[in-house]
Amino acid sequence: MTTVLIADAQAMQRFGFRMLLESQDDMTVVGEAPNGTEAVRLVDRHRPDVVLMDIRMPGLDGIEATRRIVATGARTRVLIVTTFDLDEYAYEGLRAGASGFLVKDAQPEELLSGIRAVASGDAVVAPSLTRRLLDAYIHHLPPTPGPAGPAAHEDARLAPLTDREREILTVIGQGWTNTEIAERLHLAESTVKTHISRILAKTGARDRVQAVILAYDTRLVTPER
Repeated sequence: MTTVLIADAQAMQRFGFRMLLESQDDMTVVGEAPNGTEAVRLVDRHRPDVVLMDIRMPGLDGIEATRRIVATGARTRVLIVTTFDLDEYAYEGLRAGASGFLVKDAQPEELLSGIRAVASGDAVVAPSLTRRLLDAYIHHLPPTPGPAGPAAHEDARLAPLTDREREILTVIGQGWTNTEIAERLHLAESTVKTHISRILAKTGARDRVQAVILAYDTRLVTPER
């Protein structure tokens, strides 16, 4: 059973999410929060598997609430669900440690599959945002001397990785799915999943989204111009 906390400023939105989630046999709602401060408090109390986190809330917003939840080291994953399809919100939310970002006009099936994916340790980003995030990400990085690509291998965070793991981290950063990685690198999909698990463990990345951020931070991947 996946336990979910709903954090949203609008009571009707929380009600709608609750009705949808409680119609599922494998999900239960453990609490609701109208603001970020209450969300942080309830996460500490209930330790839910997933928080559905709005961004614009009174007092403590969803970005800072996400940052505080992640900083506790709790196993709780945050899935940001917002009305605002803006790159800056997605970027800041993912940097704060969220495991996914969806907009509220997503289909119910997308939201449910997103919750399940995040709860299982995977990550999800709204398709309309994925390419834009990757293309825009480089503009948020501080300037680094030296070339990109091979020079990235010198970064200490990548030192524990094998050559194959660095290759897989690179293509994860380029947006390849597990199926694409398996097909193009001639690997079994189960082997790909094993490699990704090892990459996350060795680098300390929480999930696939954080692995993508790592690939860009270390200049292992740069966006196409």
